[in-house]
Amino acid sequence: MEIKRLDLPRRSVGEGPVWDVAEQALYYIDILEKKVLRWHPESGDHREWDVPDMIGSMALRENGGAIVALVDGVHALDFDSGEVVPLALMDPPNPDIQLADGKVDSKGRFIFGTSHRKAAEPIGGLFSLDGGHIAQLDSGLTLGNGPCWSPDGKTLYHADSMAHVIYAYDYDDVSGAATNRREFFNSSDFGPIPDGATVDAAGDLWVAICEGGVVLQISPKGDVKQAIEMPTKLPASCMFFGPDLDRLFVPSIDPSFLGREPADGDGWNYVIEGLGVKGLPEPRYNG
Repeated sequence: MEIKRLDLPRRSVGEGPVWDVAEQALYYIDILEKKVLRWHPESGDHREWDVPDMIGSMALRENGGAIVALVDGVHALDFDSGEVVPLALMDPPNPDIQLADGKVDSKGRFIFGTSHRKAAEPIGGLFSLDGGHIAQLDSGLTLGNGPCWSPDGKTLYHADSMAHVIYAYDYDDVSGAATNRREFFNSSDFGPIPDGATVDAAGDLWVAICEGGVVLQISPKGDVKQAIEMPTKLPASCMFFGPDLDRLFVPSIDPSFLGREPADGDGWNYVIEGLGVKGLPEPRYNG
């Protein structure tokens, strides 16, 4: 196993990576700099698009372009023009809430969390965007993060980072219902913030522990199989990428916006190679 710093720009809050098998390109975001970014590893091409507000996550669309989770709802991003237009807004709007991490399920729904804007009160939740309509799946969360699914699509994982807990839900990919929430993993022994996550082809969950400086591999039973020490205390997410889906992309955070002096490794993007596992292709949003 080897960890390398990638030759990509340093970011303020690097988050939300999505590997697109069709393009062989990796998309990711910078929450505070309000950007969607695209990196094509083979050519080295790196592009970026500005969005009008803080961005919590993004996903690619089946018919082209992307959807972006901004503060007030989900918007459509046209890659050619750069235009961003509302697609489905939160109703009623809540100025104390912002959209957070999200991913697409096997049927093309966009599943996303919301968070209290100061990450202090449990007024966020878990939501689904399907056919242009937003439905609530869960409530009582402070900072939603890391939605991802077991390979069979029957278990949905989603964290409340401020509670230090990753939850598991029974997930019905026909109806989109998420039920039977239970604690899957408590990250407290490794760090306070279970952040972005993904699942490999064998069903293990990989999660970045922000403020803990590790990426964890967790079995479907909730047992830690390995804890990978990162060159930063602030890894923010992870996503398998590459032609064989066997490299793990790990963005990180520069804590300058918190008034903290960044360490040398903070804010950079990393790859972990030689893990001996493979990820799963990410679906596109069907709307």
